[in-house]
Amino acid sequence: MLSSRAAWGLRRGLAVQASARKMSSMRFLIMGPPGGGKGTLSQRLVKEFGLTHFSSGDALRGHIRDDTDLGKQAKGYMDKGDLVPDELMVDMVLSHVGSVDQKTNKWLLDGFPRNVPQAEALDEQFELDLVINLDIPHEEIVERLRHRMVHPSSGRSYHAIWNPPKVEGKDDETGEDLIVRDDDKPDAVRDRLTVYEQN
Repeated sequence: MLSSRAAWGLRRGLAVQASARKMSSMRFLIMGPPGGGKGTLSQRLVKEFGLTHFSSGDALRGHIRDDTDLGKQAKGYMDKGDLVPDELMVDMVLSHVGSVDQKTNKWLLDGFPRNVPQAEALDEQFELDLVINLDIPHEEIVERLRHRMVHPSSGRSYHAIWNPPKVEGKDDETGEDLIVRDDDKPDAVRDRLTVYEQN
């Protein structure tokens, strides 16, 4: 988890950079291992700079929740702790980012690319202004995700130690049950991290 001091330093550094370069666009990318804190940091960056946020993981889970064709294909991989194949990810992400880019050139892409072919596909279509890469020890990620709970329909995330819900096991806004995702369980997390490192 990013410390408040580190987060302040990052915000200040980005603000100075944006001011100094007088960026006409803010096409940002955040990278790192699954469960490494990209979503948490993304929320801070979106708030600080008014970016449009796109998380490839959230989008995939949305397809699974809505039982789309893409969701059905992706679920089989995610349930086993595997990464979704490049062709599915590239089609989904680049089509969405392309539609966002037509409306605003201030966006943050989170969770994509995860390998060289995905990076090459992204580079062919967009010129990025800033890339952030998070380097987190794997066992720290396993321990962190062991305590994570999510609200399935909204994607709101809680942590039993750092960000607990007001009522144990219940979403703060709806009172509905929280779940531990199958891909957050220790064995699945280790499998995902192994696949991530191989790519």
